[in-house]
Amino acid sequence: MEPEREGTERHPRKVRKRRQAPNKLVGAAEAMKASWDLEESQPEAKKARLSTILFTDNCEVTHDQLCELLKYAVLGKSNVPKPSWCQLFHQNHLNNVVVFVLQGMSQLHFYRFYLEFGCLGKAFRHKFRLPPPSSDFLADIVGLQTKQRAGDLPKTMEGPLPSNAKATINLQNDPIIQKYGSKKVGLTRCLLTKEEMRTFHFPLQGFPECENFLLTKCNGSIADNSPLFGLDCEMCLTSKGRELTRISLVAEGGCCVMDELVKPENKILDYLTSFSGITKKILNPVTTKLKDVQRQLKALLPPDAVLVGHSLDLDLRALKMIHPYVIDTSLLYVREQGRRFKLKFLAKAILGKDIQCPDRLGHDATEDARIILELAQYFLKYGPKKIAELNLEALANHQEIQAAGQEPRNTTEVLQHPNTSVLECLDSVGQKLLFLTREIDAGELASSRNCQTIKCISNKEVLEQARVEIPLFPFSIVQFSFKAFSPILTEEMNKRMRIKWTEISTVYAGPFSKNCNLRALKRLFKSFGPVQSMTFVLETCQPHLCIQYEVLEAAQLAIESLDGILVDGTCIKVQRPVTELTLDCETLVNELEGDSENQGSIYLFGVSETFKEQLLQEPRLFLGLEAVILPKDLKNGKQKKYCFLKFKSFGSAQRALNILTGKDWKLKGRHALTPRHLHAWLRGLPPESRRPAGLRVVPPPFEQEALQTVKLDHPKIAAWRWGRKIGKLYSSLCPGTLCLILLPGTKSTHGSLSGLGLMGIKEEEESTIAGL
Repeated sequence: MEPEREGTERHPRKVRKRRQAPNKLVGAAEAMKASWDLEESQPEAKKARLSTILFTDNCEVTHDQLCELLKYAVLGKSNVPKPSWCQLFHQNHLNNVVVFVLQGMSQLHFYRFYLEFGCLGKAFRHKFRLPPPSSDFLADIVGLQTKQRAGDLPKTMEGPLPSNAKATINLQNDPIIQKYGSKKVGLTRCLLTKEEMRTFHFPLQGFPECENFLLTKCNGSIADNSPLFGLDCEMCLTSKGRELTRISLVAEGGCCVMDELVKPENKILDYLTSFSGITKKILNPVTTKLKDVQRQLKALLPPDAVLVGHSLDLDLRALKMIHPYVIDTSLLYVREQGRRFKLKFLAKAILGKDIQCPDRLGHDATEDARIILELAQYFLKYGPKKIAELNLEALANHQEIQAAGQEPRNTTEVLQHPNTSVLECLDSVGQKLLFLTREIDAGELASSRNCQTIKCISNKEVLEQARVEIPLFPFSIVQFSFKAFSPILTEEMNKRMRIKWTEISTVYAGPFSKNCNLRALKRLFKSFGPVQSMTFVLETCQPHLCIQYEVLEAAQLAIESLDGILVDGTCIKVQRPVTELTLDCETLVNELEGDSENQGSIYLFGVSETFKEQLLQEPRLFLGLEAVILPKDLKNGKQKKYCFLKFKSFGSAQRALNILTGKDWKLKGRHALTPRHLHAWLRGLPPESRRPAGLRVVPPPFEQEALQTVKLDHPKIAAWRWGRKIGKLYSSLCPGTLCLILLPGTKSTHGSLSGLGLMGIKEEEESTIAGL
């Protein structure tokens, strides 16, 4: 059997009937949520959706808050508290959770090399700041920094059965009765429907990832007397992922009709001997290939054959075959909250048989296939009511508690405890976490229980394994490691990044006549946004103005509105200073405008203190409105004269912009260019990093040399290469996947750098990321 495969599968969450409450207007940190949500009024299919209205001034999300979200994504609101910093709607429609960690990178890396990371900026609408990491970032975000209460999972089923295991229970609440009813059912009722097969990721004809899969050609008419065949496969880990090493097929009556060892096509990295029982010595003389067993299995199965397996989707994927008629005993014996019973447990509890004994090397595939077949036959013979009366849930819970050496505790109470880890949440629903990392960077998480760790020798191998393994697990953490900036380079990069932002937020305007109305000019340029400084330049033949704006949007709006207009009969030019840091500013502005987080946001200047109240009186502006962000002056606490409105879509944002910049409102505005967390970061600009616009900043010689020789480990090159690779990997994820990309930041004796998080849910239409 596959190692702990009951915990490696993706289970749809139990559907809970619920009505999404309308959002409320909230004043905290000037974030106001709109109560007119299109989701409530339009009859479209429900899908998981994120809303991040951050309730902190600096938009920082702590590691504990990240853990909140990950636990909620696993279990939903009925079991754990909702995350305090964002909203995850329709959690039960999530298919997977994938977390990419770019160890050694920070917020500085992302914005210093923003153009290189451009594809990720377009793909992820939600971005947030992270505090500098602790000694073990991953342990923090999955909640391992606290002592785990549950202990190890039971490895055996020793000990007496609880006295109440078969006590009288309310059968109507049993999930088996709810699905099948209390009367006996026929074979056809136990078959998975095509929709269920799609939900549980069985290989199906017409799916892109199944193009090279072989059809069994079983297309006969299925009846309650159709023949059953128990199937079990063993796999090993190769350079291309999991590949078949053994197949066993058992017919009704317990006769083994096929038991073959299979030589994988690719290099074997791990035989998984403790689970499969396969060793190098056993497999060395084998010449049978996958195509041979495919041909043999196809010939053996009659047209109306029904395959029975436990986590059968993994077996069929290992075989690279498609079969339309299946019974999966891990789904037949329904468990609460979408969890699954392990085969070892069902064999003992239902049939009274011990399998997968610890004193035996690996699993016996033939024995497992025979047990799987017997479980299906037992269900058909005795019916759902008999199964429900066994009270399997109570029995399983008792044995887990007994194996952990603990007194019984209320499961809900345990899960709702703030120190519950993500691994405990996954364990509670019979799932397992996949952790892919370089061997030298494994850390505490790699040795944790309920975690399937695959250690690689390089980032390239991590990427290759991720492509294969992520679809097999409901929750994955993929860690890439990069060399951190040296202290000298960090200081220089930090300085240049902030200076660059100052320069692209600065404009030069002119020429003006020598007797121009300076007061009127100041009013004109101040009408686009808050001004940090404004100076009269007299070095030229005719006077010019240098205006440094507080926000990039104001500078861009001034350029778009005033460049080329006539002032006192003279055509003026409004432009940014030209330096080595602003040469690519036009490209940068275009990329920022296309950033997914900015797509539905608009910037407005000229708003009054009563703007929020005025907005509430304009219902047409509420269509798709998610938040109103009203920055305050840090010195006097007063509301500033600009704001950002965040909408669900670009269309809603454009409609509101047309109205608010029209004759009735008379505001100045444009589409946003900067995410809110970036404003918070740039506000901490130290005085020593400011410089007169145009002053040359020369990169350190070693950086120039690295770039000139195009060294692949240089941060700029690494950002470009890995930004694209991770973008492609994100594009390949299945729809409904919650994906986070975390740049943890760095911490050393020389100083700390804040991290950055990007987050989104993969949509059906996101087949590719633009620019890849």
